[in-house]
Amino acid sequence: MSLNGVMILDKPADMSSARAVAKVKKLLGVKKIGHTGTLDPFATGVLICCINQATRLARFFLHDDKSYQAVLRLGVQTDTLDATGQPTAQADVPPIGEDRLSAVFSRFKGRQLQLPPVYAALKHQGTPLYKLARRGRPVQKPARPIEVKSIGITWIDLPDIGFELTCSSGTYVRALCADIGKAIGCGGHLARLRRTASSGFTVDQAVTLAALEAMDCENRLKSALMPMNSVLAEMPIFIAGPEILERITHGKRLTTEMIPSESIRKPKEQDPVVHLKVTDVEMNLKAVLKACTDGTNYDYCCVFH
Repeated sequence: MSLNGVMILDKPADMSSARAVAKVKKLLGVKKIGHTGTLDPFATGVLICCINQATRLARFFLHDDKSYQAVLRLGVQTDTLDATGQPTAQADVPPIGEDRLSAVFSRFKGRQLQLPPVYAALKHQGTPLYKLARRGRPVQKPARPIEVKSIGITWIDLPDIGFELTCSSGTYVRALCADIGKAIGCGGHLARLRRTASSGFTVDQAVTLAALEAMDCENRLKSALMPMNSVLAEMPIFIAGPEILERITHGKRLTTEMIPSESIRKPKEQDPVVHLKVTDVEMNLKAVLKACTDGTNYDYCCVFH
């Protein structure tokens, strides 16, 4: 079976992203698969899986915003900052009303610096931080800039608080929970996490592993994949004729004379073109280009045969 495209997986709980992707690879019977935006094993939700040639598109999904539904449990701090860790401190949850809780949460909206957890996949001298922490040698990485675009409480049942947020890539929701717990005065940790959106893809578009297992014929499996062209919906399009397609096939130089800006069909008003997708007349993705700074040529980002 030759499949190329993007699948949005609804990752189950208690499974690493790598293991979930390995299961998808086996079910689809494909040679190559990659994912963007790792989810912790206890978390569920949107995991973008790039199949075969679509792995070349992964770079375009790495740095976009993500949305989550989360549960903060007050009164207990853990070493991992989530429910999988060992308790490190406990405190009584103070009487606190909805207005005060909302005010505390609102303080964490916007641009800020965040300390990554010592239990994280980030590496120190080539070794993941969580491995060093498990060996009793935790390493605290410097604070990094993040942005919480929106955050709001959805329900309160103390000691638990449900909330939703949209944030920049690289934001640790469990670190955010720990910081909010400290701000409230009793500490806390991330009890549950579900990613509802990533890079414009939502959980409504996602397929579960159980559903994939039930898709036992090729046509049904193909229906779970989105074509490569469609997953770059915000990128300007150029529909190429035979001469341009031939140049792409042989990796020959492309200029703005060959692909002038006025001939590019844009999905909506946006900034000057930086990246451009080239398709054939049947809308099959043939290449992604990047405009050179000199304004006369294009560089190849990826080519599809």
